Amino acid sequence: MHQLWPTSATKQVDSALSDVDSLEWFYSYPAALSRPWVRVNFVSSLDGAVAVHGSSRGLSSPTDQRVLGLIRDLSDVVLVGAGTALAEGYRGVRRTEVRSRRRGEHGLSELPPIAVVSSSGSVPVDSPLITDTIATPIVLTSSNAPRQWRSELSDAGADVIVAGTDEVDPATALRELGERGLYRIGCEGGPELFGSLIAADVVDELCLTISPLLAGGQAGRIAAGDGAGTPRGMRLLSALHVDDSVLLLRYGRAPE
Repeated sequence: MHQLWPTSATKQVDSALSDVDSLEWFYSYPAALSRPWVRVNFVSSLDGAVAVHGSSRGLSSPTDQRVLGLIRDLSDVVLVGAGTALAEGYRGVRRTEVRSRRRGEHGLSELPPIAVVSSSGSVPVDSPLITDTIATPIVLTSSNAPRQWRSELSDAGADVIVAGTDEVDPATALRELGERGLYRIGCEGGPELFGSLIAADVVDELCLTISPLLAGGQAGRIAAGDGAGTPRGMRLLSALHVDDSVLLLRYGRAPE
């Protein structure tokens, strides 16, 4: 693993430090947060595809999976859209020795809960997101979602948050998460959720893994929706090159 940017950082990453611990310095959250801080993590092909055969697994690599796990280890909550969570077979975040050690060192809770966004009520009550988890699952939904579904989720142990009327409003959802002390928000997609976060101008950082593949086909972009009124400027925070030709990029909000 080789550091391409920043070139003058005090800590360098080289091929002798290729394990996940060497990445922690790059993916640490800002200290002493006083508001929810949104980090979005995606993998994309060289030609911009967000999936291969309907899943991001075809784009992923061991390095990308280590980064995904590391971001989860450092987050207060994992934010994900219902479509992505169901398509990728999400369940609660699991305990591991490394995760427990890292989260303990950072003063975080035992495990980050999954916060799934479902405006219409598409998450089954018997989904592993609800039934196979240690941390209390969070469901962010709208007041127009079926009342019985919301009640059944609550009875099943989920923390159901109504954060909008027809759709989940990102600002309201983030405020509700912040009131629960969940400031370090690691968003894992999908494209519609990312698009809504862009439109609401609440994205603080994008972690983008570039997979060395040309996928073609009809796969969409990493963000979908109507777009922001004014594009948000971003600046490169770090760039790492992995020996399997993967690029690990981090972009943060540019100064206004």
